[in-house]
Amino acid sequence: MMSFVLGGGCFWCLDSCYTQFKGVQDAVVGYMGGSIANPGYEAVCGGNTGHAEVVKVIFDESVIPADVILDLFFTMHDPTQLNRQGHDVGTQYRSVMFYADDSQKQMFEAAISRAAELWDGEIVTELSPATEFWVGEEYHQDFFDKNPNQGYCNAVVAPKMAKTRAVFTNFLK
Repeated sequence: MMSFVLGGGCFWCLDSCYTQFKGVQDAVVGYMGGSIANPGYEAVCGGNTGHAEVVKVIFDESVIPADVILDLFFTMHDPTQLNRQGHDVGTQYRSVMFYADDSQKQMFEAAISRAAELWDGEIVTELSPATEFWVGEEYHQDFFDKNPNQGYCNAVVAPKMAKTRAVFTNFLK
């Protein structure tokens, strides 16, 4: 199993998109990249901790290649928006890839290069060394599955899920 820690706006979107695909064992929402220990949702949303909302994607690369996991990431969010995704504004919503080692950093750099060919405008995705991953609160885990009729889920999460399904049909569960 491999894992990547990625942030691209609200972690509900990344979690819901990734769990649609074969080979993804889990997508755990949490926080990374900040300055305090064990941050909670309220503190992170306040924008003062430096943490990003992230998802740790755990996958079997014999079923779904690492490049596909990364290309999914650049399909489900807009990497040209600095410190925001749509109406979600703040550094906690930044586009960020936290690498565990030099090999991951190289994979992430290659994914950014591929994304640059698809998006108009500069890719602002931050590359940072991984720090401690703080697991998000239980009510955030699998949020879309638990709350499919919630307004944000219908307006924001569901369209991103549909977009990734349409582009990566070969890997759907």
